[in-house]
Amino acid sequence: MLYLIEFPNISPEIFSIDLFGFTLALRWYALAYIAGILLGWRYIVVLVNRPQLWGAPPMTARQVEDLMTWMVVGIILGGRIGFALFYNFAYYSQNIVEILQVWKGGMSFHGGMLGVVIATILFSWRNKLPLLGVGDAIAMAAPIGLLLGRLANFINGELWGRPTDVGWAMIFPDPRAQICPEGWLTLCARHPSQLYEAALEGALLLVIMAFLIWRKGWLKAPGRMIGVFLTGYGAARFFVEFYREPDAQFVSAANPLGHIIRLGEYGITMGQALSMPMIIGGIIFLALSKRQK
Repeated sequence: MLYLIEFPNISPEIFSIDLFGFTLALRWYALAYIAGILLGWRYIVVLVNRPQLWGAPPMTARQVEDLMTWMVVGIILGGRIGFALFYNFAYYSQNIVEILQVWKGGMSFHGGMLGVVIATILFSWRNKLPLLGVGDAIAMAAPIGLLLGRLANFINGELWGRPTDVGWAMIFPDPRAQICPEGWLTLCARHPSQLYEAALEGALLLVIMAFLIWRKGWLKAPGRMIGVFLTGYGAARFFVEFYREPDAQFVSAANPLGHIIRLGEYGITMGQALSMPMIIGGIIFLALSKRQK
């Protein structure tokens, strides 16, 4: 007998207020962004206040506070523009104004990461700070935001996984989640892929990186923790893509798995294609950091 888990009855909105004919609401997704940035900021402050971890910290606690403003801009602009370019270019090329309408939803992690990279380069250059050291600090905090963000995706009932009959299969409330392959005999249950990502990209990667800096002293080699993050996130995302439902614009009757590159019966999704350069880049960072004295 197949046991299916009902999606928990959690509202995407924490609370809402009607004010002068408008409804103002605080959503879990927005709270995840806010909490991720604040906790990441405090974690970086803890790190830079311990010079023994670095040899020489790349910045001061005050500069970390200034850095957060740059990160917010990089995450929001990069995430939104990346979503438009990578996942729905045909639509947004005809509706350019809507790219900046972030309240309508749609963010790309890979785009947000590119935004953070650009913001980090500009911030380090303007303040004459060591780029790799600043990048290591940001990489250490990134899994916190990923953990909270993926949990918020789960609460929103979005980015669900592919149909499955595993023992922890879940029934998501969105009617689109009930569109299953022909011949499916039960309610369409799916992998809770958001929780897979929260566990791998967030919790596990955070623990591994913390162990490497607090026990192994890896922050003393500039660029090494950037390499760990890029490799770890890229590998985790590549793996979870096998269980995550691809974006609808990539799916068709002839391409039900949403592959953007196909080799016979096999292929890769957009998420996997964007993760591969991260894995390669991470390995390069790790290799180069080992050559430093």
